Amino acid sequence: MYRTHTCGALRIEQAGQTVTLAGWVQTVRKFGSITFVDLRDRYGITQLLFNESLNAKLDAQPLGREFVVQATGTVNERSNKNANIPTGEIELLVTEFSILNKSAVPPFTIQDDTDGGDDLRMKYRFLDLRRNAVKRNLELRYAVNRSARNYLHEHQFMDIETPFLIKSTPEGARDFVVPSRMNAGQFYALPQSPQTFKQLLMVSGYDRYYQIVKCFRDEDLRADRQPEFTQIDCEMAFVEQEDILQMFEGLVKRIFKDVKNIDYTEQVKRITWEEAMWNYGNDKPDIRFGMEIANLKFPKHAFPTRNAAVFNEGTNGAEHAALASDFSVFNSAETVLAIAAPGCSEYTRKQTDELTEWVKRPQIGMKGLVFIKCNKDGSYKSSVDKFYPETQLKALADAANAQPGDLVLVLAGNEERTRKATSDLRMEMASRLGLRKNDEFKLLWVLDFPLFEYAEEENRWVARHHPFTSPKPDQIEVMINNEPTIADASKYLEHPYSNIKANAYDMVLNGNEIGGGSIRIYQRELQEKMFAALGMSEEEALHKFGFLLGAFEYGAPPHGGLAFGFDRLCAILGGSESIRDFIAFPKNNSGRDVMLDAPGPIDQKQFKELQIKLDLA
Repeated sequence: MYRTHTCGALRIEQAGQTVTLAGWVQTVRKFGSITFVDLRDRYGITQLLFNESLNAKLDAQPLGREFVVQATGTVNERSNKNANIPTGEIELLVTEFSILNKSAVPPFTIQDDTDGGDDLRMKYRFLDLRRNAVKRNLELRYAVNRSARNYLHEHQFMDIETPFLIKSTPEGARDFVVPSRMNAGQFYALPQSPQTFKQLLMVSGYDRYYQIVKCFRDEDLRADRQPEFTQIDCEMAFVEQEDILQMFEGLVKRIFKDVKNIDYTEQVKRITWEEAMWNYGNDKPDIRFGMEIANLKFPKHAFPTRNAAVFNEGTNGAEHAALASDFSVFNSAETVLAIAAPGCSEYTRKQTDELTEWVKRPQIGMKGLVFIKCNKDGSYKSSVDKFYPETQLKALADAANAQPGDLVLVLAGNEERTRKATSDLRMEMASRLGLRKNDEFKLLWVLDFPLFEYAEEENRWVARHHPFTSPKPDQIEVMINNEPTIADASKYLEHPYSNIKANAYDMVLNGNEIGGGSIRIYQRELQEKMFAALGMSEEEALHKFGFLLGAFEYGAPPHGGLAFGFDRLCAILGGSESIRDFIAFPKNNSGRDVMLDAPGPIDQKQFKELQIKLDLA
């Protein structure tokens, strides 16, 4: 055999034993007549000592970084122990060695503080994977995988594979398509998720299914997206929403325990989608810190205020009484929102100016920023204090739940843009104040999403989740008894469909959606109604989903499920912003595998076999 032990296995208890190791050369250090070599494999590093008798052989066969070496010798206690590695008390006194394979000079150093940039390391990913930092990420990924599988097995879920070559049913992201040689002019699609298959498995009686499965979406990429990604995909039959929440809350808590040794014993907080948008400005809020948004002015169609006593109602909406003044920016704005940044009242003019420039950046899109300093002596100072007396400033600060020493930051403008900008500002301030700690984890359920959104440019309803999501049980009749058509697109908020809530749920961790799902439609009539609401003709629905509608006529049980973003969950547990760090062979932000140089062209013979011609004009 090539080795009797791994490079991370030997301890002082093995001193005196004769062993054989094999691995990669990390470093070579010559000191006169002796040479030290650090030998590395997946399990660790062991120091090799080549004495004077072997130095001549080393001179004839010099070792370089990343050479693959086999060494036999005696385990010896080190004179200069290294407390930073588990094998640091011993070394291997080499009696014989052989070079199994030489290595070219690596394009970057194979160590944690490497000198290789992202592009270079992506090109030589097989070398990057040797680094401990990357290895730890993949070990964490495997631990999450193993923990999830164990939990689901214990709860009687079956791991059932579903096809990768399926029918294209575009609804959401673009499909990746695959031409069929045997069926000229026809194409498979790669699945965006196993959605319809897992529902069919429920119809088939497999009441607890899961897969840790690849999914594919042809969409624009960024650091937290990949064209192929992994889900923990689950489905259950004969369940209601509460059953799903309890089951998969348990799964995530089990992963925390197994992978991070965290006993997450607290009840996971639950809020509605409206509460998330009202208090945090987005539907995946980070609740590791406060700084909830104060809505000081909102249009008529927005969510009702929680404190109507201090709000003045108008024909177009409502505003906080203390907002009244001659300040035109607030008067002309559709929405005015505020957050209180803790302990920031002593910000200098330079610091507040820098924040103003931050919100003016194109990606934020605001015209300016108003601030109110809540001084520790009880006084208030504002960038607009010529428009507001101190009593009004105090009332506005109180509305934002500001404390003495806080800095209230106020944004005003178009509702959608202002809400998003305030959410971004909240996260930015939390980062600056050190409130987003990588070693702190806060779970959240967001419930009761709208079932539909209205696409005004297309003049039709679209599904907020997907077209298989059921309405809340008490709103099914609203959907059945109303037609989806709208005569005046500008009045879609008056249509009954705008108020239908989905029987859906998202799990959020530290401001990231890590899982989402719903109770599914399982009656043919309701599913046909959903397809019609999305603008599908009866013929189109039958062409795309006739197999599912037909299955619903053969005793489909009530069912629902949830899919976790496996890559995202691993990244958060590993304290990273990018899922690429936790994928063995990721694509870059252009969707390219720079190691394989893919995607790439195919030869004319393949085009001829597929009966395809390219038109690149």
